[in-house]
Formats: sequence, structure tokens, C-alpha cells
Amino acid sequence: MAEAPYAVRRANPRFSFFADAEVTLRDGTGVRAQLAELSSRGCYIDTLEPIPTCTKLRLRICDGMSTCELNGKVIYLHSGGGFGIFGMGVLFEEMGAEQHSAIDAWLRGLAGHPGKDLGNNSFSQIRG
Repeated sequence: MAEAPYAVRRANPRFSFFADAEVTLRDGTGVRAQLAELSSRGCYIDTLEPIPTCTKLRLRICDGMSTCELNGKVIYLHSGGGFGIFGMGVLFEEMGAEQHSAIDAWLRGLAGHPGKDLGNNSFSQIRG
């Protein structure tokens, strides 16, 4: 059995998480997005417009019941392979207690532990 050419190692696990998102760039431009994955340190979004790497942005995530707004930065960009969709990895920047709480609640639900602290994956553990 052949092994993959490289192994992806992440400090924080990602979970599939589908939610609507709106990106606001520093110049005020709004870009509609779809969240596809979530971790305690960032997310993966799909858009119809590419956002260059290193671009700082404001991200509003809404799963239909909860909303969280936070700052982030695009750390990588994937082209849609001709389908007109672009995927981006977004690293969350400094967050307040409300933002940590919202992301942590989503992650607990995704991990199947709605009432438990996620230990090393929780923001309280990451921020020290």
C-alpha cells in the first residue's frame, strides 16, 4: 500500500462545519462565503472571488442559530480548478471572550461533547 507523499499535521483538529459566512475586507468590500471546516485557530472558507494570502479581514460566521464575528488573515488560497470557486485557509487573530465561547461551543458540538471542555482544543488551554 502506497503512502501519501506527505502527512498533514495540525496542532488543532479540524471539523467539517458548514455555515454561511460574510467576509469584509479592510476597504469595506463584502464577499459572501461558505465555511467548510472549523478549528480553534481558524477555518476554511469557499468564495466566488479569490482573496489574496496575507489579506486581513473581518469574518462573520452564522450557522442559523449562532453568529460570531472575528478578525482573521488569509494564510493560503486554493483555486477552484476552473469551477470558479476559491478555497482559503483563514487564521483567526486576537479574540475576545465572547468569540472564544462561540467557537468553543461549536467545536464541542462537532466533537460530540456538547457539555464537556475540549481540553487541548479549547481556547482556555490554547491561550494559557
